[in-house]
Amino acid sequence: MKKNKKEKEKKISILSILFYTLVIGYAVITIGPFIWSFITSLKPTTDVNTLGINFSHLSFKNYAFVWNNFPFGRWFFNSIFISGAVTLGNLLFNSMAGYALARIEFPGKKTLFLLIIAIMMIPGQVVMVPTYMLLAKLGWINTYKGLVIPFLTSVMGIFLMRQFFLGIPKSMEESAQLDGLGRFGIFFRIILPLAGPALSTQFILLFTGNWNSFMWPSLIAVDQNMYTLPVGLNSFYGQYFQFWNQVLAGVMILSIPALIVFLIFQKNFIKGISTTGMKE
Repeated sequence: MKKNKKEKEKKISILSILFYTLVIGYAVITIGPFIWSFITSLKPTTDVNTLGINFSHLSFKNYAFVWNNFPFGRWFFNSIFISGAVTLGNLLFNSMAGYALARIEFPGKKTLFLLIIAIMMIPGQVVMVPTYMLLAKLGWINTYKGLVIPFLTSVMGIFLMRQFFLGIPKSMEESAQLDGLGRFGIFFRIILPLAGPALSTQFILLFTGNWNSFMWPSLIAVDQNMYTLPVGLNSFYGQYFQFWNQVLAGVMILSIPALIVFLIFQKNFIKGISTTGMKE
């Protein structure tokens, strides 16, 4: 019996060593490029192509250069405003649409839900041209309206919220109705506060997605003052040369808000994903 216990303990210890080795290796592979990018962003141009690190040459001059010699502050504001407006709009409208599909009975409800699922299967590139033509006819090219309003809802967000709301007991709403609350009162006072995990999940996905978005802002934003950070960083590339230390300094600035958002909402992110089941 003792030998069996010892053998089992040895097997467990070997498996744990292998597990932690794989986890540490994966962490190094994942974090390594980020650390390398940060160090390169601190190097002068003469040291960019060298593997060694001369700590006496490291400085934040590249950060000051890109901030002072490009409209970086304007690009940063554009990214914050557009990402924030689109994210908040999605949180509100997706929640309202998801609640309606989960709780309110109306003609064509099932057909509408199936249509939403079908739209999820359509690649974004398919609607790119008609959406651009519509925005051009409205005169919304190179405007905040064109960068925000068409993206205030998402079918994935509606589906996510609908599935989450189906998991909330109807008895809570019935009790609120007995207390005299109407449909909007129940939604904003009872249901929405309970949807914190799902809202946090949406917030992370939507904010980071819009913050890093390049294709649509590059099409709609024509003037340099309307650029978002990803579009502005693209202008750093020359035809025959690239100053990678300056480019990576801009990339580091671009990465900070997304990292902060994820660190704030990471606890609710996993909870939101795990509690959103495939309910009918």
